[in-house]
Amino acid sequence: MKKIVECVPNFSEGRDLAAIRQITDAIESVQGVQLLDVDPGESTNRTVVTFIGEPEPVAEAAFRAVQKAAELIDMSKHSGEHARFGATDVCPFVPVAGATMEDCVTIARAVGERIGEELGIPVYLYEHAARSPERCNLADVRSGEYEGLAKKLSDPDWKPDFGPAEFNSKAGATAVGAREFLIAYNINLNTTDRRYANEIAYELRERGRWKREGNTEPFYYKGDVVYFTKGRFPDGNSDFVAGSFEELAEHYR
Repeated sequence: MKKIVECVPNFSEGRDLAAIRQITDAIESVQGVQLLDVDPGESTNRTVVTFIGEPEPVAEAAFRAVQKAAELIDMSKHSGEHARFGATDVCPFVPVAGATMEDCVTIARAVGERIGEELGIPVYLYEHAARSPERCNLADVRSGEYEGLAKKLSDPDWKPDFGPAEFNSKAGATAVGAREFLIAYNINLNTTDRRYANEIAYELRERGRWKREGNTEPFYYKGDVVYFTKGRFPDGNSDFVAGSFEELAEHYR
């Protein structure tokens, strides 16, 4: 059985369609790779690309895409609504069929090493590819974003896994990882009040779980102060909270 893996790189360009096309052309230049989806976002100024194939061609296509993005994207001029710290912000590999997570870890580390050595871009390994527990969570790896990257690189605790511990103002840094499938949950709201979006995010996002379960003190988040009421979530109106899908199904049956 063939090993099939997926790669879902996120590029910090969502407005220049010609540049995005050059990046996807670089991916499709590798025989054996199938481009599945290209999803640019104007407000986030970010494009999510999905492609699959066997490990070797997928690894090569990922490297070529990162290389092309580094040529075309200047992070010193980038602005957008999504957290980011590099031209190729993240580059995760996902096992699809016949492949294991360990296969994807091997691919991620090999591609990360090439990016660091051949392109001179600082690379951080995350999720299953991480070499220490402190680097498993992408949000921790990317904390400070591009604007705080120079300071982060000067911290010995945040020395890149590959590439120089030097600030690359044009390309930034890249997080390369191995992970399971990720579910993106997008909602259109008929309001500009960000609090409603935050309330939904705190309920659904894995990153929001520690805020729901591990915190009791108010905290500042993107312009808002979140207050906790004993026994209630930040939104204050959840009628039921399940610990599993099975429990949720049983409750509403």
